[in-house]
Amino acid sequence: MTTELRTRLAKLDAELTRLRYRHDVAFSAFRFEEATALGPSIAALERERDELAAALPPEPPSPAALTRVEVPRGRRGRRPR
Repeated sequence: MTTELRTRLAKLDAELTRLRYRHDVAFSAFRFEEATALGPSIAALERERDELAAALPPEPPSPAALTRVEVPRGRRGRRPR
């Protein structure tokens, strides 16, 4: 089920990207009616995307994110005398 949700989320992201691009192009071309008409569609997809994202379990952190870097203590940053 998680895979299906992630697939749907990816499709929503792609559709949102497409609609936002169309909105930006219409707005830049002074086609304000067209840009305004896209607003409700974008808002509905954003709501659906937020609901899906909230329903997904959190991703476990990658092993690289858990690696701790040790910084040697002592006379860091000092010039020798």
